Amino acid sequence: MDDHDHDHGDDEGRVTAPMQEFSTGQVGIGFAVLVVGLVLTFGVALTLA
Repeated sequence: MDDHDHDHGDDEGRVTAPMQEFSTGQVGIGFAVLVVGLVLTFGVALTLA
């Protein structure tokens, strides 16, 4: 029972982040950044310990 009047026009200019498409290359770059961050974080910590 939806008695609300919603105007769902084509708002192409407004896109929220979770809705944006991404490529496999972008996933690879994100994974590489993750690995570098983890290596720096734990590598430096374990080296100095």
